[in-house]
Amino acid sequence: MPAAELRELIVEADGGSRGNPGPAGYGAVVLDPVSGEPLAEAAEYIGVATNNVAEYRGLIAGLKAARELAPGARIRVRMDSKLVVEQMSGRWKIKHPDMKPLAAEAARVFPASQVAYEWIPREKNKHADRLANEAMDAGKRGKQWQPSSSVAALDAGAARVVGDAAAGAAKARAALAGAAAVSGTSASAAAPAAAPAPSGAGGTLPAGGGTATLPAPATAPAPAAVPAPAPAATGSERTTSLETETEAAAPSVGWGPADLGAPATFVLLRHGETVLTPEKRFSGSGGSDPELTAAGLRQADAVAAMLAARGTVQEIVSSPLQRCRQTAAAVAQRLGLDVRIEDGLRETDFGAWEGLTFAEVRERYPDELNAWLASAKAAPPGGESFAAVARRVAATRDQLTARYAGRTVLVVTHVTPIKTLVRLALGAPPESLFRMELSAASLSVVAYYKDGNASVRLLNDTSHLR
Repeated sequence: MPAAELRELIVEADGGSRGNPGPAGYGAVVLDPVSGEPLAEAAEYIGVATNNVAEYRGLIAGLKAARELAPGARIRVRMDSKLVVEQMSGRWKIKHPDMKPLAAEAARVFPASQVAYEWIPREKNKHADRLANEAMDAGKRGKQWQPSSSVAALDAGAARVVGDAAAGAAKARAALAGAAAVSGTSASAAAPAAAPAPSGAGGTLPAGGGTATLPAPATAPAPAAVPAPAPAATGSERTTSLETETEAAAPSVGWGPADLGAPATFVLLRHGETVLTPEKRFSGSGGSDPELTAAGLRQADAVAAMLAARGTVQEIVSSPLQRCRQTAAAVAQRLGLDVRIEDGLRETDFGAWEGLTFAEVRERYPDELNAWLASAKAAPPGGESFAAVARRVAATRDQLTARYAGRTVLVVTHVTPIKTLVRLALGAPPESLFRMELSAASLSVVAYYKDGNASVRLLNDTSHLR
């Protein structure tokens, strides 16, 4: 079989850090694209590191394992790290000094023309996630990951196509062997030799390494069309995030540049000032519904004038709360547009904390506040958790991006929904909500593309108020 006929291999990689930075490890698996069978695994405990460093180390290990199998194959990398996928795809700049050498090392494993990157949600990256957790567990015991103790091969039951897994894997191995023969490399040299393996998770561990090449079955049964089983739950989860949301996987855009068309662009406008804004009191959807102050009305007029001069907004949607509806109305009047109300854009219900300052909450509800700061799943007494807010905001985002594909939409809402949209676009953990500043009547911009990717273009711009 000519080398040109060699099809792709899939690399799935993951990394985790229990503390971020903290004890860290990575996992990676090379998969047959036809059957979903794992062909090689890699995992390692790397000591104290950040989650991003572990993610990159997992990518590098996965790419090197794929190169050992088939240096001429096209590689489709699938990861749930938005940061790594966007940086390696060239859409995001790499600024952190720890990331630059790791990204450069990953880029050297294969020519760029042979590698495509695809973001997948965490629940579709369970095999690599499990390997990373096994590596961290081994590190906790003072050991390194060993393939003989890995149960990650069980995830191979989640076949990615309809068809016989063993037959598909046999075809894939034949293609690898054929390509190796054409290139002058023996099949045994193209992939490390495999020794007999324990039942359920075979493999050999090269000396000093953390990579296992999984052995092939001796024979392959005749193909038979059978439904692909659903992925099995592993129960493992990364410890660096306070919450996991389910998001749609980003479809691949192929090996070359793709015309994704104009994105749905959200111009995110926080409402103008209310009586609660200057004192930074909790102002959600569960207490009073304050209107804009005189200063807030001036802010709304200022942003309306700027947006009218720019002339790019085509639609307006708003939270149902009065402060947002007033802000949206000021812009709508200037632009001659209608305002559509979206309940999913309302602010968090802060329950018993509504109208209180942070200091007052700290004094009256110290235990509840500590729990709220530590977990996105914790809610104020009688209120709503950030996890619940994220679910409804993400659902509203998906509805709006579908409805307004290729259009620019002014989204008038509140602090938490805006921060949530930004953090989801960045793939940032829930605790990042506490690390963003959003002023009254500020503008932020996120663009959503057809392949499921998002680009944050602006955050907390208040130049129109000066």
